[in-house]
Amino acid sequence: MLRWFRDATPVHRLATDHRISLATAYRYLHEAITTLAACAPDLHQVLTQRRAAADTHVILDGTLIPTTRLAATTVKTKGRNRGAMVHLWYSGKHRSFGGNVQFLASAEGFPLWTSPVLPGSRNDLSAARDLGITGALTAAAAAGLPTLADKAYHAGGIGICTPFKRTAGQPPLAIRQRIFNLLHSRLRCRGERAAAILKTRWSALRRVTLCPKRIGAIVQAALVLTHHEHQGRY
Repeated sequence: MLRWFRDATPVHRLATDHRISLATAYRYLHEAITTLAACAPDLHQVLTQRRAAADTHVILDGTLIPTTRLAATTVKTKGRNRGAMVHLWYSGKHRSFGGNVQFLASAEGFPLWTSPVLPGSRNDLSAARDLGITGALTAAAAAGLPTLADKAYHAGGIGICTPFKRTAGQPPLAIRQRIFNLLHSRLRCRGERAAAILKTRWSALRRVTLCPKRIGAIVQAALVLTHHEHQGRY
């Protein structure tokens, strides 16, 4: 399991090295992923811990975990091509097939929590709403723990701070708004480090070849391994 996560070693090679069948190797791998993912922290538990640690804020962001091409389709409900048939697991933003995973990072940019997976065609805001993330973060903000997020989460809820956006036909942002956006960006950008920690340390996350519905559990398992490596420093 560690070889698969760390080096993305093909399963057939793992089966050969351990002198077991390919089916058994896949079964062992899935059992290990499920066991580790069950140890991943709960969102409410993480928020409670960060409030107890007197953190100033947490950072919310989403990332695409690439996967192989999939044939599943869905009907687009928004945008100019509304009503058109599109690939369910294709992200137009990243121009790649994959799964949308939301994650929460500390102010220093360390990954604290990851969500179940949703298809890559889902945008970050709708994913956060459907998974109940925005509601939990709003409650945490009322208790003194705000969240920083990028423009994709605009109007996500009270306590989820996003940069000011300039809409078409509107005058340029005022100087105070531009200063706010600059300071916000300086703090929020550390959240990118959280995704980098997971993807660079665990090669399996760079392209998942298992069932895409398992991506959420795979990322949660990688999060548990990351926390174990850092020995609870965060």
